[in-house]
Amino acid sequence: MAPPATGTWPRTTVLVALAAVAAGLAALPVLAPAGLSRHAGPLLAGATTLIVGVLVHRHSRRPGAVSPGVWRTFAVITALVGAGQLIRGVTGAGVNPQTGGPADVALAATAPLALVLWYLLARAAGGRASLQVALDGAVALIALGVLVEVVLPAVAPRAAGADRLLTSGYPAASAVLVAVGLVTLASVGPARRRAAGWLLLALGALAVTLTSGSIAAAEPAAGWDALTAVAYVAGLAATTLALDADPGPGTDEDADPVVTPLAGVLVSYCLAFGVVLLLLAGWAGGRPISVLEAVATGVLLAATLARTLLWAADATRLTRQVLRAEAYFRTLVHSAADITIVLDQRGAITWASGAGKGPAAWAARDLEGRPLLDFVHPEDRADLVRVLAAADLDDPSGRSFRLRTRDGGWRPFEPVRVIPSEALHAAPEGAPRGAARGGNGLVLHLRDVDDRRSVELELERLAYTDYLTGLPNRARLMAALAGARSRAAAGEAGCLLLLDLDGFKAVNDVAGHEAGDLLLIEVADRLRATVRDRDLVGRLGGDEFAVVVRGGLSEATALAERVVTELAGVHRAVPTPGADPDLVFDVSCSIGVTALDPVDEVAVTIRSADLALRAAKAAGKGCVRRHGEAADSATGRRTRLARDLPDALARGELRLEYQPVVGTVERRVLGVEALLRWDHPVLGPVPPAEFVPLAEDDGLIVPLQRWVLEQATAELAGLLRQGRDLQLGVNISVRHLQSGSLVPDVAAALARSGLPPRRLMLEVAESLFLGQPDRADGDLQTLHDMGCVISLDDFGRGYSTFAHLTRLPVDVLKMDREFLAGIEADERSAALVHTVIELGRRLSIDVVAEGVETPGELAALQVLGCRYLQGHLLGRPVGPEGLAAVIDSFDATLLDGEPAAAGGR
Repeated sequence: MAPPATGTWPRTTVLVALAAVAAGLAALPVLAPAGLSRHAGPLLAGATTLIVGVLVHRHSRRPGAVSPGVWRTFAVITALVGAGQLIRGVTGAGVNPQTGGPADVALAATAPLALVLWYLLARAAGGRASLQVALDGAVALIALGVLVEVVLPAVAPRAAGADRLLTSGYPAASAVLVAVGLVTLASVGPARRRAAGWLLLALGALAVTLTSGSIAAAEPAAGWDALTAVAYVAGLAATTLALDADPGPGTDEDADPVVTPLAGVLVSYCLAFGVVLLLLAGWAGGRPISVLEAVATGVLLAATLARTLLWAADATRLTRQVLRAEAYFRTLVHSAADITIVLDQRGAITWASGAGKGPAAWAARDLEGRPLLDFVHPEDRADLVRVLAAADLDDPSGRSFRLRTRDGGWRPFEPVRVIPSEALHAAPEGAPRGAARGGNGLVLHLRDVDDRRSVELELERLAYTDYLTGLPNRARLMAALAGARSRAAAGEAGCLLLLDLDGFKAVNDVAGHEAGDLLLIEVADRLRATVRDRDLVGRLGGDEFAVVVRGGLSEATALAERVVTELAGVHRAVPTPGADPDLVFDVSCSIGVTALDPVDEVAVTIRSADLALRAAKAAGKGCVRRHGEAADSATGRRTRLARDLPDALARGELRLEYQPVVGTVERRVLGVEALLRWDHPVLGPVPPAEFVPLAEDDGLIVPLQRWVLEQATAELAGLLRQGRDLQLGVNISVRHLQSGSLVPDVAAALARSGLPPRRLMLEVAESLFLGQPDRADGDLQTLHDMGCVISLDDFGRGYSTFAHLTRLPVDVLKMDREFLAGIEADERSAALVHTVIELGRRLSIDVVAEGVETPGELAALQVLGCRYLQGHLLGRPVGPEGLAAVIDSFDATLLDGEPAAAGGR
C-alpha cells in the first residue's frame, strides 16, 4: 500500500536545488579568485549537505515514512560529511586539500556508516548476509583495489612527500564504496533493483569525488576541483533518489527468493577476469607485476573459484527442488479429474495434462503444437471462442463443447476456469484475438462431463417417462401439448385424444394388480403400434392414456376409431401367481377428441378432451366423441355452470327467496327459510341442488354463504322493525363449518344487521357429523351459546342416528320429505313419523315437517301431533319484495281441512 502523502519525499524540489548548487560549485574554481574559492566551495557544499541532512531527518520522523531507520542513518552520514566540508571551508583547505586535516576525520567516519547503511537496506529487503554475498564483496573489493593500484599511478604519478591519506586512502575508500554498491545491486531482488541502482550511482559518484581529490593532491588544477564538486553533489542527489525509491521493509518479492541471483556471479567473474587481463596486458607492455599484485590476484581467483563452487551447489540444490516440485505438480495435475491445456498466443496447444484415459484418449505429444480448434466440434467452435475471449475469464458461464477423441468420436467438456498465462510470449502485432489476452497465452481447465451428461439424460428420461409402460408421462405430455399449442398458433393443426379403458377395474379386482399392470403394458404396446410416428402417445395415470396428434380433427377422429378397434375384443389376463389362467375380460376403451386452439391454455384443452371422454363413456363402451358433440350434454352443462359460477354474484345473478314455516297451534307464519336461487342468463333458473355442490368443489361455498347470511339477516331485521314476529332459517354447508370461519361469519352478519341471535336458525345437514364430529360439536356449541337456534336438516335421509341427538346442541329437527311419502295410507310410514315427533317431544326438540304439498299430508301430520309445517301447500318461496304480503295474508283456514285417517287410522 502506498504511504500517505505526508511521508512523500520532495524529490523534485531537492533535485532542482542540488542542480543549482552543483552549477555554482563547478563555476567557483573557474570564475572566483583562488582564495575565495578555497573557502566558498567547501562552505557551500557543507551547507547544502547539512540542509539535505535536516530534510532527511525530518522526513524520517513523519507518519508513513518508508524505512525510517535507513533515512536516519543517511541523515547522520550527511551531518558528518557536511561537518567535514564546513571545516575545510573555515580552514581554507578547499574542495581538494593538498594535505590531510581535521576534516578528513569526519569524512573517514562515513565509511563504516556507509556499510551500516548497506546493511540496513539489505535487512529491509528481508535478506541476510550469506557466504555468497561475502565472497562477492571480497572479489569486488580486491579487484577494485588492484585496479586502483594499477590505474591511478598511471593517470597521476604520486609526488614525493604527498600525503598518503589523500593519495592512497582516498582511492582505497573509493574501491570499498564501489564494491559495496556492486554487491548491493547484485544481491537485492527486483523490487529493490531501482533503489540499488541509484545507490551504486551515488557510491560511484562519491568514489569519483575521492579519486579526483587524490589526483588533485598530486597535481592541483581547477578542473579537478570542479569535477570533485559536481561528483559530490551528484552523489548526494543519487543517494536521495535511492532512498526515495526504496519500497520499504517486508516487500513480498524479496521476502522469499526462489532462485539464486546470478548478478553476483556475473560481477565476480567480470571483475576477476578484468583484473587478470589488465595485469597481463601491463606485463605484456613491460610493466612488472609486484608481489602484492600477484598475491591479490591469486586470492581473487581463489575467491572466484569458491564463488563458482557455491553457485554450482546452489544450482544443484535448486535443480533438485525444481525437479521435485515438477514431479509433485505433474502427479497432482495428471491425477486430477480436470484437464489442463496451455495455449500460446496463436491458440496452439503447448502443453496438456490429463488429456483423458482409455484407448480413445489422446497422448500429450499428439496434441502439442496443434491448434485447439482442430479438435473442437464445428458446431461448438463459436462457443469456445466466446469463452476464450470473454471479459470475465473466471466465469465461463457453464458452456460446454465437444472435443474429438482419438477414435473419431466426440466427448463433451466444460470449461471450469480460463486464466491468462503470463509466462508465454506476447502475441505478435496484428494477431487475431481469441486465444490470447493482453499478449499472453491462456490456461484452460476443462472438466469431462460425458458421464454427468449421461446421468442427466437418464434422469431426464426417468422424469418424463412412465415407469410401468415406458411411455411419456404426464409431465412429458404437458410439454408436448405446450409445443403443439405453439405450432397451432403458427397455423399447424393439432388435436388431443384422451383415452380411458372400459372394464379395467374388474381386472384389478378379480385377477390382481399385477395382471392389471401387464394389461396396461399390453395396451401401451398396441398404442405404440397403432399411432403414427409423428404422434405422441403417453400415459396420464391409472388406465388413462393420451395421444397428441399432429393433424386436423378428421385425422384425429379416424385415428381414435382405429385405436378403439385395435383395443376392442376379449383380453386374456396374463397368468399371475394365484390367478385363474383361464380368466378373460371384456376390455375396451372410450376416447374423447378435441382440437387444439392456440387461444386456450393447456388445462382448458385437457378439460375439453375430458368432457368429450365423459360423453363417450356415457354413450356406451368403445365410443368416440368429439368435444363439440358433448358440449350440450350434462357434463357440458356442469362445466358451463362451474365456469360461470365465480362471477355470478358480481353480475347480480344470485338472489334469495323465502318460504314460510307455519305453526299449527299459533295458526300463523312463525318463520321463513332463506333459499338461494341462480338465474343463469343462458341456461335459465339453476336449482341449488345443481350449483351448490359445484360451489363446494371449487371452494366458493364460504363466500357464497357469507353473502347469504348478510343478505338474509338484513332483510329479516327490516321485517322485525315493522313489528312482525319471525324467525330466519339459513342452510349451512358442511364445507363452511369445516373451514372454521362459520362462527365469525355468523357473528359479523348479526352485528351488521342488528338481528338478535335467537331469531337466527342455522340448518345443518346430518351428514356433517360423520366427517368431523369434533369440529361440528365445538362450533355448533359456540353458536348455540351465542343464542342461535341449531336445526338438524334433512333428518332421515340415509345418515340418521339417534345417538347424535343426545350430545349435539340441536333445538329443531326438520324431517325430510321422504318421511312423508305415503303417510296418508302407509301405517309404517305414519308410525315412523309419529316416532320422530314423539322423540322430539321427549327431548324438548321442535319437529318441522318439510315438503307438505297435499291436504292429506297436512291432515295426517296434524293428527300425529306435528306442530310446525313447511311446504308449497302452505306457501311457496317468494322474493323479499313480496314476503311481507305473504306473511300478512296467510290464510289460516288452510289448517282447518277435513282430517284424514293417518296410516288408515
